Amino acid sequence: MTELNSQHLRHYPNKPKQVYLYGTCLADVLFPDSGIDAIEFLEQQGIDVIFPQGQTCCGQPAYNSGYQQQAKSVALQQIAQFPLDIPIVIISGSCGGMMRHHYPELLKGEPGIEAFCERIFEFTEFLVHVLKIKLTDNGEPEKVAMHTSCAARREMGVHITGASLINQLDNVELVIHKQEKECCGFGGTFAVKHGDISAAMVADKSASLVDADVVRFVSADWGCLMNINGALEYQKQPLRGEHIASYLLARTAGKKAGETDNDS
Repeated sequence: MTELNSQHLRHYPNKPKQVYLYGTCLADVLFPDSGIDAIEFLEQQGIDVIFPQGQTCCGQPAYNSGYQQQAKSVALQQIAQFPLDIPIVIISGSCGGMMRHHYPELLKGEPGIEAFCERIFEFTEFLVHVLKIKLTDNGEPEKVAMHTSCAARREMGVHITGASLINQLDNVELVIHKQEKECCGFGGTFAVKHGDISAAMVADKSASLVDADVVRFVSADWGCLMNINGALEYQKQPLRGEHIASYLLARTAGKKAGETDNDS
């Protein structure tokens, strides 16, 4: 699939007063701080954030494994958690791609499915295209790299919006490493079914990040972060990755990150 620049493929609304946050199952169960950081960051922009407690998996693992009926059941349960007609901000480009681009096919004929999918926004996409945010960097100078998942890159254009946000940080140099476009080897069930191939891919990815000589790398997907960080830990490398929501919150030092074009 050709990499997409989502800016040219959809209409973006004005800044809303209220949004839902979809935390994803990985963040909710294993890395809740990133979800909390995303909520705090959005609230600093003057947005009321609702986090439905009944949300779980988006259904992508079942869908990618060919279990259509099970995936449909999970998807319908998720849709029921977000009844208000407000944006749904997702801290994963992979899950965002599933809900925006694959729900229409999976749930074809379900009432309101197209309108629901139009409400889906990946976190960095929302900051760049809806909030049109202008960041104020309060951190020390440093060099970082970025990793975007394959699905997030192709379906949600996260490599564009993520880089746009990092490049707004005056004291941060974004280093483009050699394997920047390459898959980390996670792929959900791929890492289980093809363990040897997955291990070789993450070895290449982690080596490229280490060679980039950066203090950290950032990503919008916890599946990839978990895979790459695990490899780096196994290799006894000090380098680690961080979710971009947490990174942006830290760089702006808990202060309001600046006015948006929609506020002016």
